[in-house]
Amino acid sequence: MPFKKLHSDIKEKLEQLEITTPTPFQSASIPVIKSGANVYCMAPESSGKTTTLIITTLQKLKCRAIGNAPRAVILVENKDLAMQLYDQFLMYTKHSSLRVYVGYEELHVDVQKSEIAMGIDILISTPKSMNKLFLMNGVSIADLKLFSIDDAEFLTQKSAYAAIMSITQSIQKCQYVLYAEKMHPMLKRFENYFMEYSKKVSIS
Repeated sequence: MPFKKLHSDIKEKLEQLEITTPTPFQSASIPVIKSGANVYCMAPESSGKTTTLIITTLQKLKCRAIGNAPRAVILVENKDLAMQLYDQFLMYTKHSSLRVYVGYEELHVDVQKSEIAMGIDILISTPKSMNKLFLMNGVSIADLKLFSIDDAEFLTQKSAYAAIMSITQSIQKCQYVLYAEKMHPMLKRFENYFMEYSKKVSIS
């Protein structure tokens, strides 16, 4: 079964990367994410979660740059994971107009503010760094369409949990997709906050 109903640029890139058949997790999750619902995506390591995150982000943004404010935000635990995800995104966005930016605590917030102001489409960040940007009005969320959290188990840490609660309280309307290996009680608690009416995709 090949990938269906995706933007032609994404299909072309998947062919170039010799990714021809979706994993069971991708077959189950991509249509649900594309529907626009808030989604908890639960699957073991090597199920294709990160590729799903990239594909659905590009699909949501129609593979092209628009405006200056980010339309997709992706949170990860730390700088190393942020840089890894950034490199993976670049494999898909290299020949498109999409602008991907990565921020993390070690990069001064004023530098991030000025670079983001030049115009981005996808912002990859850590919770602390993102929260700091929010508190300093360093990033506009007016055009935000998709907010994803990769390997979300780290949100069970107190500081990360506090940061995500602070960030999401400022966002009016947006789709949330949370990826993890399994449902932790603390992640389930988000149903009472930003993950309301969420759907669940779970592959064991």
